[in-house]
Amino acid sequence: MLESEANPTTLSKSTGLPRKRFYRARAHSNPLSDSHFPVPLSPRHVDYSLHYPQFFPSSDQMGNPKRIQFADVGCGFGGLLISLSTLYPETLMIGMELRDKVTEYVKERICALRGTNPGQYQNVSVVRTNSMKFIPNYFEKGQLTKMFFLFPDPHFKEKNHRRRVISPHLLDEYAYVLEIGGVIYTITDVEELGEWMKSCLENHPLFETLTEEELEADPVVKLLSTATEEGQKVARNGGQTFRAVYRRIQPSV
Repeated sequence: MLESEANPTTLSKSTGLPRKRFYRARAHSNPLSDSHFPVPLSPRHVDYSLHYPQFFPSSDQMGNPKRIQFADVGCGFGGLLISLSTLYPETLMIGMELRDKVTEYVKERICALRGTNPGQYQNVSVVRTNSMKFIPNYFEKGQLTKMFFLFPDPHFKEKNHRRRVISPHLLDEYAYVLEIGGVIYTITDVEELGEWMKSCLENHPLFETLTEEELEADPVVKLLSTATEEGQKVARNGGQTFRAVYRRIQPSV
């Protein structure tokens, strides 16, 4: 739900946007731990009117063909979502974030942007959830056209690799909610994690890599390293990034 609950003292006087220092949290959370937040029983129980009131003025969703198409998994402070919102103004998109303070920041950021830019940013929202557990609770089969995994927790220790958000098992779930032709975008500044994600995608039978020509023509690709706080930090420090972008394909007969 995106109704603003921000204390006026947390908002910047110059921009009207929430100030991050009031919403700082641990950089990463344990995705295997149980958290207490509401989870829809199924995608049919997601109340779109709470997230996108301009597109769904009431809780009655029957007859409205619009559905969420983009999911930013581990959206952080929402930089990619905000950039995508104006690039694809008619496409519904949602950020999925486990950390409560960070989720609240994104909610306040969206509310503030809607207030200062009438008619804009109505297609973007955020939800606090554990995407490693609850992706099927939010999306139907073949519903999504794009999924984003930008600068995820590397979980360096081998015993913690099972916590990585890209894995052969989880790719089965992502393939289920992606339409044929839908795209997964991943990027990291950790070379070992980059190789891991690329290997998982390369070896999965339901994904194929995009060609260099397709990557060059895709306006989203350019945002992967520039739209997020993490990407900007890597750029400032002159760091290297490792990208893997793959398309959902039909299973071979």
